[in-house]
Amino acid sequence: MGSLKKEEEELEQLGEYSKEAILYVNGVRRVLLDGLAHLTLLEYLRDIGLTGTKLGCGEGGCGACTVMVSHYDKELKKSFHYAVNACLAPLYSVEGMHVITVEGLGSHKQGLHPIQESLARSHGSQCGFCTPGFIMSIYALLRSSQKPPSEEQIEECLAGNLCRCTGYRPIVDAFRVFAKTDDTPYINTSTLSSEGGEFVCPSTGKPCSCGLKSESSCTTHESGTHSKRYAPVSYSEIDGSTYTDKEFIFPPELLLRKSTYLSLTGFGGLKWFRPLRLKQVLELKEKYPDAKLLVGNTEVGIETRLKKIQYKVLIFVTHVPELSKLTVKDDGIEIGSAVRLSELLKVLRTVITERTAHETSACKAFVEQLKWFAGVQIRNVASVGGNICTASPISDLNPLWMASRAKFQIIDCKGNIRTTLAENFFLGYRKVDLTSGEILLSVFLPWTRPFEYVKEYKQAHRRDDDIAIVNAGIRVHLEDRGGWVVSDASIAYGGVAPLSLSAMRTKIFLIGKSWNQEVLQGALKVLQEDVLLKDDAPGGMVEFRKSLSVSFFFKFFLWVSYQMERKKCIKESVPLSHLSAVRSFHRSSVIGAQDYEVIKRGTAVGSPEVHLSARLQVTGEAEYADDTPLPPNGLHAALILSRKPHARIRSIDDSGAKLSPGFAGIYLAKDVPADNNIGPVVEDEELFASEFVTCVGQVIGVVVADTNENAKLAARKVHVEYEELPAILSIQDAIDAKNFHPNTERCFRKGDVDICFQSSQCDHVIEGEVRVGGQEHFYLEPNSSVVWTMDGGNEVHMISSAQAPQKHQNYVSHVLGLPVSKVVCKTKRIGGGFGGKETRSAFIAAAAAVPAYLLNRPVKITLDRDTDMMITGQRHSFLGKYKVGFTNEGKVLALDLEIYNNGGNSLDLSLSILERAMFHSDNVYEIPNVKIVGRVCFTNIPSNTAFRGFGSPQGMIIAENWIQRIAAELKKSPEEMKEINFQGEGSILHYGQQLKHCTLGPLWNQLKSSCEFSRARYQVDQFNIQNRWRKRGIAMVPTKFGIGFTLKHMNQAGALVHVYTDGTVLVTHGGVEMGQGLHTKVAQVAASAFNIPLSSVFISETSTDKVPNASPTSASASSDMYGAAVLDACEKIKARMKPIASQQNFSSFAELASACYVERIDLSAHGFYITPEIDFDWTTGKGNPFNYFTYGAAFAEVEIDTLTGDFHTRVANVFLDLGYSLNPAIDVGQIEGAFVQGLGWVALEELKWGDPAHKWISPGCLYTSGPGNYKIPSINDVPFKFSVSLLKGHPNVKAIHSSKAVGEPPFFLASAVFFGIKDAIRAARAEVGSNEWFPLDNPATPERIRMACLDEIIEPFVSTDFRAKLSV
Repeated sequence: MGSLKKEEEELEQLGEYSKEAILYVNGVRRVLLDGLAHLTLLEYLRDIGLTGTKLGCGEGGCGACTVMVSHYDKELKKSFHYAVNACLAPLYSVEGMHVITVEGLGSHKQGLHPIQESLARSHGSQCGFCTPGFIMSIYALLRSSQKPPSEEQIEECLAGNLCRCTGYRPIVDAFRVFAKTDDTPYINTSTLSSEGGEFVCPSTGKPCSCGLKSESSCTTHESGTHSKRYAPVSYSEIDGSTYTDKEFIFPPELLLRKSTYLSLTGFGGLKWFRPLRLKQVLELKEKYPDAKLLVGNTEVGIETRLKKIQYKVLIFVTHVPELSKLTVKDDGIEIGSAVRLSELLKVLRTVITERTAHETSACKAFVEQLKWFAGVQIRNVASVGGNICTASPISDLNPLWMASRAKFQIIDCKGNIRTTLAENFFLGYRKVDLTSGEILLSVFLPWTRPFEYVKEYKQAHRRDDDIAIVNAGIRVHLEDRGGWVVSDASIAYGGVAPLSLSAMRTKIFLIGKSWNQEVLQGALKVLQEDVLLKDDAPGGMVEFRKSLSVSFFFKFFLWVSYQMERKKCIKESVPLSHLSAVRSFHRSSVIGAQDYEVIKRGTAVGSPEVHLSARLQVTGEAEYADDTPLPPNGLHAALILSRKPHARIRSIDDSGAKLSPGFAGIYLAKDVPADNNIGPVVEDEELFASEFVTCVGQVIGVVVADTNENAKLAARKVHVEYEELPAILSIQDAIDAKNFHPNTERCFRKGDVDICFQSSQCDHVIEGEVRVGGQEHFYLEPNSSVVWTMDGGNEVHMISSAQAPQKHQNYVSHVLGLPVSKVVCKTKRIGGGFGGKETRSAFIAAAAAVPAYLLNRPVKITLDRDTDMMITGQRHSFLGKYKVGFTNEGKVLALDLEIYNNGGNSLDLSLSILERAMFHSDNVYEIPNVKIVGRVCFTNIPSNTAFRGFGSPQGMIIAENWIQRIAAELKKSPEEMKEINFQGEGSILHYGQQLKHCTLGPLWNQLKSSCEFSRARYQVDQFNIQNRWRKRGIAMVPTKFGIGFTLKHMNQAGALVHVYTDGTVLVTHGGVEMGQGLHTKVAQVAASAFNIPLSSVFISETSTDKVPNASPTSASASSDMYGAAVLDACEKIKARMKPIASQQNFSSFAELASACYVERIDLSAHGFYITPEIDFDWTTGKGNPFNYFTYGAAFAEVEIDTLTGDFHTRVANVFLDLGYSLNPAIDVGQIEGAFVQGLGWVALEELKWGDPAHKWISPGCLYTSGPGNYKIPSINDVPFKFSVSLLKGHPNVKAIHSSKAVGEPPFFLASAVFFGIKDAIRAARAEVGSNEWFPLDNPATPERIRMACLDEIIEPFVSTDFRAKLSV
C-alpha cells in the first residue's frame, strides 16, 4: 500500500480531498477550521451563541442536547433527517451536513412552529430546560416521516428524553396532535365554560369553539381529544415533511457537494481522519495501530469525558461504503460494521414482513431488543460494529449475535479476510479476537431454520433507555425424531461475567434430549453451575442476577413450548395460567384526565393560564445561568475535589496544574479573603478543606483557566496526598458509633406509650424496622454561577441557578469579607431545583467568587452532571424503628418511634428535615399515645439536603408501613385499617396543633368512588387467580401535608410593584421561578388586583437588590407568601390611585396611571406578608408549626412480572384539595410532576454508595452519578391511565384567594404505586403458601420485587427472609 501522503495527493486531484470542512446550521453556511477535532457539536453550537441546545448530562442520557441532522445520500437521491445527541457528536462528524437546532424552528418574535405552539399551549413546559430537546426529537421524527407517525412512534421517539418537572403526560398530549389517529373532539368529556358561557379549552384556558357550549363550571379533560390536529403541508425526498412554509430546506450546496477525505486535528495533538474507502481505513490502521474507529462516538465520547481516556488518532468511518452495506441474501443478512442501529432495525422490520416466518426468529429477537436499546438519538448514530467491538459485558446485542449463530468477518491491513463465530469472538473484559492491525468488516446473520427459535431477554432498572442488569439471547433447534429433541442450542448471557457468557454446560446438557419438563428441571440446575458470581462481584445484586439467568431460561422454555403447541407439534400443553410468563410487554399510550373547576377572581386569578415563559422555553430563547455569555477576559472554574471519605491532607502539589494550558490561577483555603467557614444554619463546613476532608467530593480548592475543559484538566493535575482515617458510611455505622451531629436529638410525646403498651388496652403489639432510600434531585440544569466584580472590585454581582439567591449573597459576602449590601445575586429562572438548589448551590458560587474577586475577572462555573450528583447531596435516607400497639379491630393506641436520618458530613438542613419527618410521622392517623425520638447521623458522605417534601415523605412512608402491617396481622384490608384510624375535624396532633377545615373524609370517599375500589379489588383478584407469573396489586394512600416553614422567622415575604404610565405593571418578588409557575401565579394576582389583562404584568427576575432578605423558594409556601406580598403592594398603589379614579371614569388602566403620574402619585410600592398564627416551641414540643394542611389521596394499580421484577403502573388516580386554585392547569402540572417524581423515589431511583452494603464500590464514592447508572422515570414509566382531580367546593380561608399550596403535597401519593407493588408481591407469595407479613424497602426496584416473590426458581439463591442491600 502506498503512503497516506501520496493517497492524499491522488484524492486532491480527484476532488475527494479537502482541507476545508463546512457545515450548515439553521440554513447558515459555516466553515469549520482545522484544530477543532476535540470539540463536540454541542460545544460548538453554544460557542456560536445557539444556547437553546442544553448540556444536561454530557453522556447522551437525558436528551436536553438533541438536535436534528440532515444529510443527502447521492445513491438513493434522498435526504435523511434524524435526531442526535449533540453532547456526544464530534463536531467534524457532521461535516457536510445540515444541523437544525431549536432556534431554527421558530421564535416568539417571528412566530412559533406548530410543534412549539402545541407544547406551550398544552402546559408541556415547566422549568423549560429539557423542552428544546423534546421539541427537536419530535421535529426530527415528523420531518423524516412521509406520513404522520403513530402515537406509539411518537412515544418511542421521546424515550431518549428526560423531564423532571411535568410527569410527561402534557408532553405526550402536545405531540399526540401530530399522530395519524383522528379522535373526535373531546370524546366522553364534560366541558368547561367561562362566565360568558363560551367553551373554554382545557389545553389553553381560553374561549374556543372546539367543544359544545355548556353551563358547567368544571372540566374533565381527556388526553388526545383536542380537535386541533396538524398534518404536513408538503413532502419531498430532499426536505422531508414540512409543517410550515418557513421550514429550512436542505442546502443546495450540500446536494452538489461531494464527500471529501478529511485529515484534521484537535487539541493535544489529536488527529481526525474521515476516509472514503476501505483501503484508506486499512492504511490508516496500519500507520496508527492504536487508532480508534468511530461511527457514533457513543462509547468513545463517554470514555473521554467520564473515564478521562485520551485517544491520539480517531478514524471516522461512516463514509466508507464497504463498511455501511446492508445486504439481504438467500442464506441470511450481511451487515456492515458501520451500519447504524436505527438502520438495522428498519431493515429487520421490513425483512420480517417479507420472508417466511420461520426464517426470521432471530430477526424478531433483534427487533425486540433494539426497541429497548438506548434512546432513538443513540440508535441513530451507534453502529453494529461499535457495539460489538466495545465488548461491554452488558451489551444487549452481543448475547444475541452469539445465540443466533452469527459470523463476524474480520479484515487486516493487508486485505486478508477471516471469519469467526460470534460465540468465539469475546475473550475477556472488553477484549475481542482482533489484533491491532485488524478491524471488523461485517456481520452475517443466518436465517433461522424450521423449528429453530431465538428469543431475547433483558432486565434493567428502567424499561427503556437503560443498560441491562442481565440480558440474554437463547436459541434452540428442535427436530422430530419420534419426539421433539434438541439438535442444537445456544444460551448466552450479559451481566453475569466480565464478558458475554456462553452457558456451555447447559448447551451440552440440552443437545440430544427430549423437549419436556424433565429437561427443563435439569437445565435449570446445570445453569446454576454455568453462571457463577462471587458475592463481591462488580455491580452487586448477585442473587438477583443469578435468579434472572434461570428465570430467562424458564421463560424461554415456556415460550418455545407454547410456539410448538400452537403448531400442534407437542401434546404437553402450557397451562393457561403460565402463559403470563410468555406474553411480551406491550405498552398502551398514556391516557390522562384532569378534573377541576374554574373559579375566576378578577381578570386572571383562577384561570388555567399557560406558563408565562412557555413561549420562550419552547423556542430555546429562555435564558439560564450557563447561557450567560462571558466577556473576552472571562475565566472558567473547576473544583479540586477530595477522593477520600475521611482523611488528613498531607500535601497539595499544584505544579502540574500551573503548567496546564490556559491556566490562570489556583485558590486554596489559605487564599480565601475572609472566613473559610460556611453553613446555612451552623458554620460546620469549610469552603475549601484546610486540614481534613470528611467526604469524597469535598472541595479542596478551585482552578481557573481560559476554557471550561482547560480548567477541568488543570484541576485533575493537582495532586493531593492523604493520610486516610476511619470512615462512617451508613446510618447503622453512625448508630453503632453514636456518631450524631451535635444538638440534633428531638423528641415528641403525647400521652404515655409505656403505660399503654403495658396495659390490657393493646390486643397486639408489633415491632419493626423501615429502611427508606435516598433520592437524587436530578434537576435537568446542573448547578451554574457567573460571578464578576464591578467598580474596581468594590461590588460583586452574580447570576446563579439558585432557589435561595439570598444564601448565595450571604455566602459570597461572608467568604470575601464584603458587606452584604455590596453583593448582588440575580436569578431569572432555574432549570429545576426541588430543594437541591436551596443551600447546596451556594458554596459553588462562593468558590467561584474567590478567583473572580482576587483577579477582578468574570468567572463562570458549571458543574458536570457526575460532579453535581457527587458533591451536592440528595434526599436523606432514613431508618425508622417502630413499636405499635393496637386493638383487635385495628384501632391504633400507641406509637413508639425512633427515627434517624443520614445527614452526611455537615448539618446543612438535616435537623429541620428530621423535625418535619417527625411532624408527619402520624400521616393522617389518630394515635392517642405517641413517643417519637429523632437523631441526625453524621456520616462521611456529602451533606444531604432539602428535597421536595423536606422529610415528610420519609416520615409518612414509615407510618404507612406499620399501618399495612397491622392489616396483615389482623388479616384485614389496609384501606379498612386506615379508615378506622383517620384523623378528622378537631383532632389534636402529637405536637399540639388542632386540625381545622379537614377535608380528608370527603376527599378519600370521592377517590374511592372514582376508582371503583371494590370492583378494582375483585378484578385484580381474578387476574391473579388466572395468572401464575404476572400479578396485579392495588393500593390507596392518603396524605396530610403541613404548609409553612417550621422556623417561624422564615414565614415572611417581600415584593416590589411598579405601575407605568402605559398601564403595564412590573413585579419583583423574593421567590424564584423554577418551573412551578410561581411567576405566572403571582402575575395573575397582580392582574386581578388592578383588573388588567395578564399580558400587562411582567416579572423579569429575582434579585437581592430589589427584595432583600428573602426566604428560599421552598416549603410549597411561595405562592401563598409572595402572592400575598404582591397583593399588599397592589392594594397600597390602588389606595393611592383611588382619589384620582373617583374623579372621573377612565377608559383604561393606562389612562388612570397617566393621570396619577400627572398628579404626582407614587406608583411604586413595597409589599410585605407574614404568615399568621405560626409558632412552635421545641422546649415543650407543642405549638402550631403550620398555617394549614393540604390533603390528598391516590389510588394505583400495578402489574409485576414475578420472574424478573419488572413492573408497570396501569392506573393512577389522584385527588387533592387545593381550595380555589390560583391556576388549575399549573396545579395539575405540579401534581402530575410530583407524582411521577415520587414514583421514581418509591420504585426506580436507587443511590448506591461505597458503604458496607456495596463493598464493590470504592469507599464513600457515589456509583450512581449520572443517567447511565441512576434512573429517573422516563416517558414509559407514566401510568397508562393517569387521572388528576381537584376537590371542589372547599375554599381555604387561610391563604390568598382561598387557594392552597401544591408543590410538595402530591409527592408522597406516589407511594400508592409502592404499596400496589407490595400487594402484587403478596399475591405472588400466596401461590407458595406464604401469607405472612414481609418487609419491602423503597425503592421497590426490580431486584427487590423479584427477590420478594418467593417461588421454586429463586429458592436455591436466597432464604425466605432475604432483604436486598440498600444504601442508607
